[in-house]
Amino acid sequence: MTRSPSSGGCFDVDHKRLKIEELDSIAARPNFWDDQKKAQALLRDKKGLEQVVTAYDAQVRALSDAEVLLELADEASDEASAKEAETTVANVQKSLDDLEFRRMLSGELDGGGAIVQVTAGAGGVDASDWAQMLMRMLIRYADRKSWKVEVLDETPAEEAGIKSATFTVAGDFAYGLLKAENGVHRLVRVSPFDANGRRQTSFAAVTVTADIDDTIEVDINEVDLKIDTYRAGGAGGQHVNKTDSAVRITHMPTGIVVQCQNERSQHSNKAKAMKLLRAKMYDYELAKREAKAAEDAKSRLKIEWGSQIRSYVLFPYQQVNDHRTEVKTSDISGVLDGDLDDLIRTYLLQSANARG
Repeated sequence: MTRSPSSGGCFDVDHKRLKIEELDSIAARPNFWDDQKKAQALLRDKKGLEQVVTAYDAQVRALSDAEVLLELADEASDEASAKEAETTVANVQKSLDDLEFRRMLSGELDGGGAIVQVTAGAGGVDASDWAQMLMRMLIRYADRKSWKVEVLDETPAEEAGIKSATFTVAGDFAYGLLKAENGVHRLVRVSPFDANGRRQTSFAAVTVTADIDDTIEVDINEVDLKIDTYRAGGAGGQHVNKTDSAVRITHMPTGIVVQCQNERSQHSNKAKAMKLLRAKMYDYELAKREAKAAEDAKSRLKIEWGSQIRSYVLFPYQQVNDHRTEVKTSDISGVLDGDLDDLIRTYLLQSANARG
């Protein structure tokens, strides 16, 4: 049976159609563009609603066509047409499942971009190497989604890997999906840096914040900022920056620190660093708004060992285990190459169901 396009079931399409009409009415007002930021935000909301409604209507039409085809196939005993109809129904179900998943990503900022920070923790050189592996994993996941990645800051470790890195990810639902990676990640393997071939456990932390746009107000007082400049690092030779172009900004009241060194000019690095700070501050304020104390909000910025969200075991067996959902897979190579859909989807659906 088809679902009526006027009802929309769990997608609440009726309400979305009414909301689109309301936003169309507001956009038609003569003074609509007087406040450009507000107008752009409204049009983004309208576009998001239209995408859901259009996608839902398309699936309802496809399902209706498939049912007609199936009836005709039954009457004519046409097995090929019957199989075609069944395939269409299966594809429609998958598309509706995808729409339902998107509905789960209903947070205010879920549909936008993300800022991802990877930081090496306990485990010495193995932790630095692990941080770089994690960075690659997340960037490969972004590549699979056709999202755009821009590395803003990358601090190499002395022997191998990285101490930390920060990059932005631009694409539909980048933040809504990547926020599932927030937390401490644990690696167990035979260390390639240990001459005795001993097993090593190392940790790295992933922090994901929403890449907020200029329509969201974040109050930052200039007098609360400590701005340091330093010479950007690099691979050496002609690529080493000869001036103090890298910028580090510390928000003194909260202790939040951001930095950027990948742009050639100090001005560009400062602009990118301020963008990072706005996102971090917004995330910090959200934590307090959600009835968490200021100390709880600050602790989100720290790496809490012993509270890893996921373990990646390469030896003595191969397994990835998400401790939040107990989803396990032996395809550790696939996961490290960015195949994170099952892990992320299960966690986000479980979280949405827990919220009711």
